[in-house]
Amino acid sequence: MSPRRRATVVVGALITVVTLAVGGAATPAVASPPGAPAGVTHEENPRVPEGAVWTEAYFPSADAGGVELHADVLRPAHLPSRARTPVILAVSSYFSHAGQSGPEGWTRTGPSNRFADFTTGTDLFARGYTYVMVDLRGFGGSTGCLDWMGPGEQADVKAAIQWAATRPWSTGKVGMYGKSYDAVTGLVGNNLRLPALKAVVAQEPVWNMYDYLFSNGVPRPNVTGTPNAYNGIATMAPLPDDTARYRANAAYEQSHPECLADNLTNNNNPDPDSPYWRARNLAAQAEGTNTPLFVTQGFIENNTKPEDMQRFLDNHHGVERGWLGQWEHVRGNETNDQGQLLMGRAGFFDEVMRFYDRYLKGIRPAVHDPAYAIEDDTGAWRAQPTWPTPTSYTSAALADGQYVDDGIASTRAAPAGQEWDMEHYTDPAPPAGTSLAPSPAAVDKHSYFSWSTPVESRLRITATPRITLHASALGNVMVRLWDVAPDGTAVMFDENVALIRRAGRVAFDLKSTDWTLEAGHQLGVQIGTIGSGNWRDTPSGNTIEITRARLNLALQDPRRDVPTQGDRSPFLDTYLRQYTRTLTGIGDGTFPLTVRQRP
Repeated sequence: MSPRRRATVVVGALITVVTLAVGGAATPAVASPPGAPAGVTHEENPRVPEGAVWTEAYFPSADAGGVELHADVLRPAHLPSRARTPVILAVSSYFSHAGQSGPEGWTRTGPSNRFADFTTGTDLFARGYTYVMVDLRGFGGSTGCLDWMGPGEQADVKAAIQWAATRPWSTGKVGMYGKSYDAVTGLVGNNLRLPALKAVVAQEPVWNMYDYLFSNGVPRPNVTGTPNAYNGIATMAPLPDDTARYRANAAYEQSHPECLADNLTNNNNPDPDSPYWRARNLAAQAEGTNTPLFVTQGFIENNTKPEDMQRFLDNHHGVERGWLGQWEHVRGNETNDQGQLLMGRAGFFDEVMRFYDRYLKGIRPAVHDPAYAIEDDTGAWRAQPTWPTPTSYTSAALADGQYVDDGIASTRAAPAGQEWDMEHYTDPAPPAGTSLAPSPAAVDKHSYFSWSTPVESRLRITATPRITLHASALGNVMVRLWDVAPDGTAVMFDENVALIRRAGRVAFDLKSTDWTLEAGHQLGVQIGTIGSGNWRDTPSGNTIEITRARLNLALQDPRRDVPTQGDRSPFLDTYLRQYTRTLTGIGDGTFPLTVRQRP
C-alpha cells in the first residue's frame, strides 16, 4: 500500500455516517440485511430521488484547520451497499437541506434537489453511478468560514475528491459536475491535479474569482452585495428534523461572527495582483493541467462572463469539450416555457454521459461528438477541434482622441448594496430604446470612435480582443466594440473597463467573443468614460487624452465552418433588442479588417 493510500485510509477511519429514520429524527445506524442498501429511499422520504438511497457523512477538510465537511450521498438503490461504482461529485455553497439560496419551504429534511434534473435526466443511478453533494465550509452542514474559492475552499474540494475516491463503494474514479459556483469548484478540482479526478463538467463558471467583483481595478455594483448574499446563504437556518450534528455545524457562524465580517472585507480589494486575488486566479492556476474538461459558456451573458476563459483553456492541456454560444446564465438542458432549449442545442445529458462513461468507465462512445460546438451571433452552430481557431490576427491602430471622465449617469445603474449570488443574478441589460451610455455618437465629450473600413467579405471576430493605449491622466476608461451596418444600425457586442491608476500605458482584455461581421459592415471601437450599470466607478473628472491605441483581434473565416446541429438560442434575440442602436457620424474607416488566407 502506498504512503498516500495509507494516509487516506487513516483519515477515512474518522468518517461518521448518519442514516435518517423515516420520520426524519436522527437515529443510530442499524445493521441492514446482508446485501441490502443502507439508508433512506424515495419511498421513505420523497425528497430522495427515485432509484437512490440517501445517507449523510462527515469528514475533515484537507487543510488541517479543523473544518468538518458534510456530504449527502446518493447510492443506486438496486446495488448492494458496498458495490463499487464511479462517483459524480458536486461541491457547492448551494446544498443546504433548507434550500439553495434561501429557505424553500421544505417541511422535512432531505438531500438538495439542485441537480435533480441531472440525476433524473441521465438515469444516473440506473446507470450505476453514485452521486455525492458536499457542502463547502460555512454552508449547509459544514463548519468553517466561507472563503470565496480561496485556499480554504480549495482544500474542501481536495478533501471531497479524495474522500469520494476512497470509499469502499467507490471504484476510485471521480467526476465533478456543476453550474455556476459548483462549476467553479470543478475548475478548482482540475487545478488540484488529483489522479482520482477523471472528468469535470463545468457549466457557466467564473474563470477567475476577481472578475466577478471587479474589472481591472473598477468595482462592479455587486462588490458588497454578492458577499452579503453568500453570508445570507451561510447563515440559513437548518430544518428542525436535521440531525443534531448537522444543526450544530450549520450554526457555526453564530459563534464565529468574524466569518461574515471577513468575507465582506477580504472581497473588497480592487488590486488583482494582491496575494488574496492571486490565490483565487483559477485561470493562472490551470497552467499544465490535464483533467478531461467539458465546459459551457455564454458569450453574451451578464452574470458569469467569458472573462479569463481563453487563458484558462490555453493553460489547460488535457482533453476539452465545450458548448459556447449566445445565451444567458443557463444549464445545457434547460428550456423556456415554450419548450425551447435555452442553449439551442439538443442532447446535453447524452453528451455529458458519453463523456463520463468514457473517462470514468472506459466505455468508448458509439456516437462522435465534436470537441467544441459553437454558436455565433447569426445563430449558426459549427464544430471545431478546439476554441478559438483563428485564421489570422490583426493589430488595428486606433485614432487619437479625448473624453471627459465624468461617469455619465446610466439609466440601468444597479442600486448600491443590491444582493445577488452567482446563481440567481438578474440580467441588468436595458430594455430596447433606453440609453446606452456613453452616448453612441461619433462626436461626444464622453467618448470617441474609431472605425474600420467596410469588410469586403464575411469575417468573424473570435477569441479575446485586447486593447492597449496611452492615457494622459488618471481616471477610468471603457472600451466597446460595435457591429455597424451600412445604414448605421449597430450592435454593441463586447465591452470592458479599467482604472487608469497613473498616466501612461494601459492594457486589458475585453470579454471573449464569437461575432460575425457581414460584408459591408464596419467595426466601431468606442473609447470613453464608464456609463454603465455594470460597474460602480468613481469618476475622476479629468479630461483624458488617448494616444497610441491599438486593438488586437483574432479573425476567423466563416467559409471554413463545419456545421453541427443546434438551433438559435432564444436569448440572442433578446440581446439584439437590448443592445442595438443607430449610430451617427460614422467615418469611412482608418483600418482594414481582412482575414489573411493560409497557404
